[in-house]
Amino acid sequence: MALGGDNLFRMNTKSLITDIDKQIAKLQHARTVLLSLDSTPTRGKRGRPAGSANKPKRRKMSAEGRAKIAAAQKKRWAAAKKTSA
Repeated sequence: MALGGDNLFRMNTKSLITDIDKQIAKLQHARTVLLSLDSTPTRGKRGRPAGSANKPKRRKMSAEGRAKIAAAQKKRWAAAKKTSA
C-alpha cells in the first residue's frame, strides 16, 4: 500500500509543478505586457509633428494697411491724452 500512495504523491506533485509552471508563464507574460505599456507614451503631443513640411503660410500686411492701423492708433492715443489732461 505504501508503494501505491507513493506513486499517487509523485503524480500529484508532477501535476502541481505543471500547474505552477503554467502560472509562472502567465505571470511572466502579464509582466511583459505591463512593462511594455509603461514604456510607451499614452498620448502624443498635440498639433502638427515637428519638422512637418506643411507649415501654414504667414499673412503679409500691405504698407497701406499698416499705415491705416498706425493712424487709427495715433488717433486713440491722442483721444486718451486729451481725456487725461
